[in-house]
Amino acid sequence: MVSIILKVVGGLVGFLVLLLVREQIVEFQYKSKAKKYGCAPPLTILDRPFGFPSFLKLRKANSEDNIFFWAIDYIESLTDKYREPGVSKDVGLWTTRHQTTFDMNILTVDPENIKSVLATNFKDYSLGIRYQQLLPLLGNGIFTLSGEGWKHSRAMLRPQFSRDQVSQLESLQDHVGTLIDIFKTKSRGGNFFDAQVHFHELTMDTATEFLFGESVDSLHDSQRRVQGPTRLVSASEFASAFQYCLAKLSLRTHCGPLYFLIDSFEFRKRISICHNFVDYFVYKALERPQTTEKDSEGYVFIHELAKETRDPLVIRQQCLNILLAGRDTTASLLSFLTYYLARDKRVWNKLREAVLAEFGETPDSLSFESLKRCTYLNHVINEMLRLHAIVPLNFRTAIVDTVLPRGGGPDQSKPIFVPKGTKVVYSIFVTQRMKALWGEDAAEFRPERWAEGTTHTWDYLPFNGGPRICLGQQFALTEIGFTTVRICQEFKDIIFTGSPSYHKLPQSTGLTISVANGVNVSFVPVDEK
Repeated sequence: MVSIILKVVGGLVGFLVLLLVREQIVEFQYKSKAKKYGCAPPLTILDRPFGFPSFLKLRKANSEDNIFFWAIDYIESLTDKYREPGVSKDVGLWTTRHQTTFDMNILTVDPENIKSVLATNFKDYSLGIRYQQLLPLLGNGIFTLSGEGWKHSRAMLRPQFSRDQVSQLESLQDHVGTLIDIFKTKSRGGNFFDAQVHFHELTMDTATEFLFGESVDSLHDSQRRVQGPTRLVSASEFASAFQYCLAKLSLRTHCGPLYFLIDSFEFRKRISICHNFVDYFVYKALERPQTTEKDSEGYVFIHELAKETRDPLVIRQQCLNILLAGRDTTASLLSFLTYYLARDKRVWNKLREAVLAEFGETPDSLSFESLKRCTYLNHVINEMLRLHAIVPLNFRTAIVDTVLPRGGGPDQSKPIFVPKGTKVVYSIFVTQRMKALWGEDAAEFRPERWAEGTTHTWDYLPFNGGPRICLGQQFALTEIGFTTVRICQEFKDIIFTGSPSYHKLPQSTGLTISVANGVNVSFVPVDEK
């Protein structure tokens, strides 16, 4: 027994020694190649042992629902700790080379570096192991694929988000009308309720109708079940399982190459619920008669996909990828916006005044074009997208040796070397709250900043940028704008319960973010005295 223990201990010690030796070799090779490429050294943080201290801090912050506010504080602490003598205090530590779970990654919030990764040197990067990390739930789709597979997925999706498709508001008006009725009913007698739940039901209904040609009508009946291949699943069951799975997928991305450790029977069970729900729409589409004639229902994504392939697995995977974007991101933004408007009466009153002046008290004049003309409405939405980028963290993996334009030298103005296989992690959430880019009031909800004439490009990317920019951007903005206008028309106030502050609002983090403890409010109808 003792000999076995000694062998195990000896093996572990040997493994650790090999890792340390590998670490030194990697550092030597990095410095040698960086010189060859004419790059200056970035700040390198060897977070021993093997990046685990930062990983544990990250997990703790995530469990406390403040991971990205922790990241802002962490970057500021690094700046204070490592700023070299003579370097201006205005120069922040925006790019570092950081050890995380056995890997040496580059972490950046510098707009120029983000531009390089997403656009200028787009071909130098892929999604890396994100495919494997997200595979159990999402499979092969637009958010997991690179190269030709991604190009094919994007080409198939583009017609769905044409202006003609996005500007058709009839079904949206019906669903939002149902939402308004629910808000009125739930608010009777000054009752408080979680509006975020119903925003997710709204976007579930609009997304399924827009993408599948049929709504699940979860606002009417969230317990209504659809029949998948192996089980019945309700919209509420799907929503719960989907949220659980997204949290697990997020954790898998945080674990880097150790992502495979995040797995369980419960995880697979929830994945099965999600797959069965979407398979209902898949098999219904496959049962439709095949025809080359133009569909009388207009362009419906799943119907067009069924013309290209009869493989239900391929169709399901593509649909799940799109449902992720169509449901969660828009619902989260509406939830954050409602949370803020309930607490900031100045903005709420100014927005409501602008809406009533532009559209009156009914939805009759609402259109894709008129929503774009309402200036203050768009400023409010832009400001909320700035403060709460719904996809707050992302990364790309270098597929060749390449270079980032900034991050080297004491003032971070020199290029830095990015070896093949290195993950470049960037946080839009942090970039969009940086005081150096947005002013001393960067943490404040101030829509008026969008009327000040300052141009923002790569420091404002709520829908990503470059060739992979979100195809559904206009669809999301239209739904957010339409819903916000109808709330302003039907209600004269939003009363909140809980903290009066929106600063460092707790956020649940999966692949997207949401309000951690819900949006507990009561709406006051315009006809209430």
